Amino acid sequence: MRFFPRFAGSAGVIEETAAPDAIQPEESHLLRTIGLVSAALGAVAIGLVVGREVRRRYKFNRRTPYDLYSHSGDELADADCGVGI
Repeated sequence: MRFFPRFAGSAGVIEETAAPDAIQPEESHLLRTIGLVSAALGAVAIGLVVGREVRRRYKFNRRTPYDLYSHSGDELADADCGVGI
């Protein structure tokens, strides 16, 4: 059973390479934190959009006949007619 299949081709020898511009541990923690925060904000944004759409569809499918006449007695429509003296 192999625990490290990536290193199986090198006969179990792991070479350490020191790159001059390698990421330091402090920087990797910062980048990881920024990545996790941005992923969390993306998940929240997607959840809000999906939740709003589900709520709108729920309310639309549960309409009553009275919803069709909800603005029938508004005075705003009479003000635009200009009927009078």
